[in-house]
Amino acid sequence: MKSWLKGGFVLSLVLLVPLLAVGGGDAAKGKPVFTSKCATCHGAAGEGKDAIAKMFKVEVRPLGSKEAQARPDAELRKIITEGNGKMKPVKLSDEGAADVAAYLRTLAVKK
Repeated sequence: MKSWLKGGFVLSLVLLVPLLAVGGGDAAKGKPVFTSKCATCHGAAGEGKDAIAKMFKVEVRPLGSKEAQARPDAELRKIITEGNGKMKPVKLSDEGAADVAAYLRTLAVKK
C-alpha cells in the first residue's frame, strides 16, 4: 500500500511541476485584459501600432513574432507588470499577468 501511495505521489509531481513552471495562465481571461490595457499601443492582434511607435520613437515588435514568443513566460509577466523601456507597467495581480502572458501565446505566428 505504501509503495502505491509513493508511486502516486511521484506521478503527481511529475505531472504537476511542468504545469507550474509554465505559468498556468488562462488565455480566455487574459484576452479582455489585453484588449483594455494593452491593445491601445500593441494593437488588437498584437501587431503594434506604427503611430504609437513613431510618437515614442521606439520599435513596437509584433507580439506574435518569433522574438517576442521566445521570451519565457516569467519574463513576459515581468515586462507586463514592471514595464520595459518606455512601456509603462500594468497594475495586475500575478494571476492577471499570467493570464495576459497566456493570451500572448495565442498570438504566435502560425506557419
